[in-house]
Amino acid sequence: MQADDRMSIGELAQRSGVAASAIRHYEACGLLASSRSAGNQRRYARGTLRRVAFIRAAQAVGLSLEDIRAALQALPGSRTPTAADWHRLALTWKPLLDARIQALTDLRDRLDSCIGCGCLSLRACALYNPGDRAAALGSGARYLLGDRPAPSRVRRAT
Repeated sequence: MQADDRMSIGELAQRSGVAASAIRHYEACGLLASSRSAGNQRRYARGTLRRVAFIRAAQAVGLSLEDIRAALQALPGSRTPTAADWHRLALTWKPLLDARIQALTDLRDRLDSCIGCGCLSLRACALYNPGDRAAALGSGARYLLGDRPAPSRVRRAT
């Protein structure tokens, strides 16, 4: 590729609609690669635009940068990915996306009933976590994510 076929970080940022700081972060995470000019400026192949678009699309559906890096590493580096390459990648993400969709649906349904339930009972509420007992189950809102408190500690409202 000739030197004039490469873009500066500013041009890549402008063309992709992604901030230069994000492009540097993607590069630091191993999602993008650049070469350096004689003046030590980053230069990106024009195909990097497609990779940035792919990264942004994957982030939009909730994939982590680690998930995205693993996917990009599975694609051929020496050629443009084919439709079969993308199909193979989509198949690996389908179960992950299906699980996220189900988790979001469950969360939406629980929040709807919780907000409107009017129980006014913290002992029966899935959001109540006295003494942070759910911390042993992992990070995040464990009860909303599907974990259940120990049965001896929960009283159900009737």
